Amino acid sequence: MIIDAHTHVWPRWPYQPPVPDDASRGSFENLLHTMDANDVDKALIVSARISRSEDNNDYGAAAVAAHPGRFVQIADIDGRWGPDYHTVGVVGRARELVERFHPVGLSHYLAQDNDGWLLSSEGTAFFEFAAAESLLVNFAAPTIWMGDIRTVARHFPTVPILINHLGVVGLHPGGLEDAMHLVLDHEALPNLLVKVSGYYYGSDRPWDYPYLDRLPVVRAFYDNWGPGRMIWASDWPSLLPHTSYRQSLEMLREHADYLSVQELDLVIGGTMAGLLEHRSPM
Repeated sequence: MIIDAHTHVWPRWPYQPPVPDDASRGSFENLLHTMDANDVDKALIVSARISRSEDNNDYGAAAVAAHPGRFVQIADIDGRWGPDYHTVGVVGRARELVERFHPVGLSHYLAQDNDGWLLSSEGTAFFEFAAAESLLVNFAAPTIWMGDIRTVARHFPTVPILINHLGVVGLHPGGLEDAMHLVLDHEALPNLLVKVSGYYYGSDRPWDYPYLDRLPVVRAFYDNWGPGRMIWASDWPSLLPHTSYRQSLEMLREHADYLSVQELDLVIGGTMAGLLEHRSPM
């Protein structure tokens, strides 16, 4: 089984520049067609209420309802661009999302500055709720947050925590070496996993497949976190200006030759299947 751990779907295109096929380019029908063309069995839809997308949780839920065997949803909660970001009452908002959309997890987009929220009473209550509801927690997290994320991973070992796009190390203002020092944890935290995706973020050559400057980052995660904590993701459709869906898979199948066949199977679907086993119908 091949599972894509990070996709978005949009009823209207939210990015700049505008596109002529505004209502279809990011549609879940187009995503499903792309998955079929690449033999991908299932995808996590990571909802994100960004520009022109206040209704993105609703659209993600509609995708799951239309194709329940192919899509599962991670609903967006209190992203950095919204008015509820790190305000009191996160558990009530989380409960409302779970009761309304029945997602397998909740996604939270963190701001560039670490305000300490993860280790606050609100952050702790959020993770207590996630543990009680058997939810995945997904973070778009600048590297400055990784120390606190490790702390909550340690305190809530039953909550799988997914980190987007190689920890967005390429966007760290202190440079790649400093970013890797912040992200690699040198301890056994099996519930903290990284999505192997988004090689182009922060690159001055975002079109340059196979991203030779990012392959060492993938290898560093392999050496430090191990293949059991790495999950493949495409970042569809955000990857499309830079690379193809097929190439997002071939980055691992063709260019991570240190992965054994068994390890590759874990990364491109096996680990994610295990995480979803008791959270959604397979």
